[in-house]
Amino acid sequence: MSTSGDGGHRNLVFKLWLFVAGSFAFGFALVPLYDVLCTITGLGNQKSLTRAAALGTRSAEQTRLVHIDFMGNLPTIGNWEFRPVLPSIDVHPGQLYQAEFFAHNLTGYDTTAQAVPALVPSKAAEWFHKTECFCFTPQSFKRDEQRVLRVRFFVDPQLPDYLDRLTLAYTFYDVRKRPDRTAVARATGLTQDRP
Repeated sequence: MSTSGDGGHRNLVFKLWLFVAGSFAFGFALVPLYDVLCTITGLGNQKSLTRAAALGTRSAEQTRLVHIDFMGNLPTIGNWEFRPVLPSIDVHPGQLYQAEFFAHNLTGYDTTAQAVPALVPSKAAEWFHKTECFCFTPQSFKRDEQRVLRVRFFVDPQLPDYLDRLTLAYTFYDVRKRPDRTAVARATGLTQDRP
């Protein structure tokens, strides 16, 4: 015996399955939509950045120099050494360059860190392009590990002339939850005298 409620449930189940199928299809459609958005805006498309970097080396402005300062910052909590290898360089717009930052894990345990970039003045971000960067992914470090981290970039030749000095700064955050002091003492074989 069927009641009018059974038809309502079937209708609801059908609508829910339709919603699930639509969500699944939308998930697959996001990748091409993102590529289209990147192509239209010119932002975030690694293929076009790499292609522009390759073309840029041929069309570099040899008569113009832009001064780039590098800074490495640490939050107030955490034991790291993080600094640029060179404090600054002068670059020709359109030419591909590489900068290096030194990172040393002094936390006393294995951890993961993430670099967050900032460009000053921020209006220059439209013309500053990173083709490879340690900031794209979290960096895993063993206890006391030290490493040189690289960023490859170029400055677009269309950078306005009044922007002749830029600062690329990274803040290096420890993103892994810090283990408790007892676990660190046990792992390192050190005893804990203080609470």
